[in-house]
Amino acid sequence: MATILMLIMIGLLLLGFPMMIPLTTAAVVGFFMMFDGFGQMQTFIQQMMGGIRPASLIAVPMFILAADIMTRGQSADRLINMVMSFIGHVKGGLAISTATSCTLFGAVSGSTQATVVAVGSPLRPKMLKAGYSDSFTLALIINASDIAFLIPPSIGFIIYGVISGTSIAELFIAGIGPGLMILVMFSIYCLIYAYVNKVPTEAKASWRERGLAVRDASWPMMFPVIIVGGIYGGIFSPTEAAAVCVLYAFLLEFVIFRSLKLNDIYRIAKSTGLITAVVFILVAVGNGFSWIISFAQIPQAILETVGVNEAGPVGVLIAICIAFFVACMFVDPIVVILVLTPIFAPAIQATGLDPVLVGVLITLQVAIGSATPPFGCDIFTAIAIFKRPYMEVIRGTPPFIFMLVAAAGLIIAFPDIALFLRDLAYRD
Repeated sequence: MATILMLIMIGLLLLGFPMMIPLTTAAVVGFFMMFDGFGQMQTFIQQMMGGIRPASLIAVPMFILAADIMTRGQSADRLINMVMSFIGHVKGGLAISTATSCTLFGAVSGSTQATVVAVGSPLRPKMLKAGYSDSFTLALIINASDIAFLIPPSIGFIIYGVISGTSIAELFIAGIGPGLMILVMFSIYCLIYAYVNKVPTEAKASWRERGLAVRDASWPMMFPVIIVGGIYGGIFSPTEAAAVCVLYAFLLEFVIFRSLKLNDIYRIAKSTGLITAVVFILVAVGNGFSWIISFAQIPQAILETVGVNEAGPVGVLIAICIAFFVACMFVDPIVVILVLTPIFAPAIQATGLDPVLVGVLITLQVAIGSATPPFGCDIFTAIAIFKRPYMEVIRGTPPFIFMLVAAAGLIIAFPDIALFLRDLAYRD
């Protein structure tokens, strides 16, 4: 049964259908293979509706809407200018500024694709003019944007938290350490690249210019303070933080900066609605699909076949990393989280692994796969935005993928990279 469902999904994907069609078709076929007729269809539909019932999912459209408002406004540009004013003049400073800007905007938007657009659009021309190759520039943008999947708020953490029943607030806090570690790794590589390729430095900004840049960016910089500070301080939940972010983004771009007009609301709401509809369809069908495969005991069979059940905690973590990394090279990240998380749930429970640590590693693998050939979603976002051929976009990715895989290895070896802040915030 598992083989048939997998062949259905792969076949429809190769025919060019959007991800919701292969997933829905596989779920329906699996249902009729398990049950005769429509007798259990009501239960199947209830499982699908149950997938989108958790209140925590309200945060997803909220963060998407906030990111859309800020992407169309001035928040991204102000953050970029502030970062550039402080580190743009050092060797490799422009590239480091790009990675840092992706991290900061990730702390504002929670979306990798929004970060590719918001940061990549203004900084790619500057990097090309400064002497960086286009392949390096594109690879840096799409891989640094994946830090947005780890820095709170993160849509990936929300989906995993809902599926696994893990605290989203704890996941948000745990993602900060790995996100900053990856930023440091990328910055070191940018520095080495600039020295090896003799990339010239930018002009150094004066302290007056830096002060003005900080003043201009002070309003957007309040987003991570609101999200992390509000959740850590117990002022509001992650869902409430998302609602506050939407209100703050609206006030920022429409009232304070006046970069958007009221007639832009329809266009922004339509874009958010379309993205949200796709996400919720995937979540609903994914929950129904997970119910089918769990009812058929497919997860247990798969884990027994590959020997994961006999592996220790480290072996299970390595297996999870490999499975999620490979799957996200071909399939939408949200679908991978929805389908694979229930499969590994028995092994995670049996080995007593911390679900927050597992969530960080899963989200990191999803981020890596999003920028990894052949079908990483951020690759195609870059192709669409920058109008560059596929091979040019992926040519510079191997060093970044190596660093991200190394980061996963470090987290497995030293779990406190992810758990230190969580334990500090939520453990007595």
